[in-house]
Amino acid sequence: MNLSSISGKDFIVRHLGLRDYLKVWHDMQRFTDTRTPDTLDEIWLLEHLPVFTLGLNGKLEHILTPGDIPVVKCDRGGQVTYHGPGQLIIYLLLDLRRRELGVKTLVHKIEQAIIDLLQNNGIHGQRHEGAPGIYVDDAKIAALGLRIRRGCCYHGLSLNVDMNLEPFSRINPCGYAGLKTVQLQDLLPDINIKDINEALVQQLKQQLAAE
Repeated sequence: MNLSSISGKDFIVRHLGLRDYLKVWHDMQRFTDTRTPDTLDEIWLLEHLPVFTLGLNGKLEHILTPGDIPVVKCDRGGQVTYHGPGQLIIYLLLDLRRRELGVKTLVHKIEQAIIDLLQNNGIHGQRHEGAPGIYVDDAKIAALGLRIRRGCCYHGLSLNVDMNLEPFSRINPCGYAGLKTVQLQDLLPDINIKDINEALVQQLKQQLAAE
């Protein structure tokens, strides 16, 4: 992959721009299958072209009226969600054995990074029991789904920043009928997606470095 990169202390951050979902998904699989114990962990930041993705346990009945937006059945956990321009995607390609991280702990750290980012901007984000992701009041602002293979993870999180939320009405987001969604632009009109990218990466770095 010919990508610009920034080396971190123990991982690499890559900025991929606007990308097709299938290509990036297959790149994540290839990276995970060919990495060695010496391979640095990576964090990929990007946005996706419009797509509905259906997780391993996803049910087609939760895709109501997809219209012209493609549907991709993928290998992450979770149900159905939507990705599109203006939504920040962060994929975490981590060696969990090397980091001595369990899946539940990793999910908690990812969620905490988002909560801290929102808190720093005066927004109260919270978890909902049994429904991974972060919510503002009863509206979902961030989703997450992971795949564990060979002791390593890929996939990651999506944060609604400044996007068209209409496609979420064509599905039952994360398998919940009528689930509301919200984005940072609705809460912080002067938001800059580039600044949010950098701030969330810093929060993730802090969480991944913490014991």
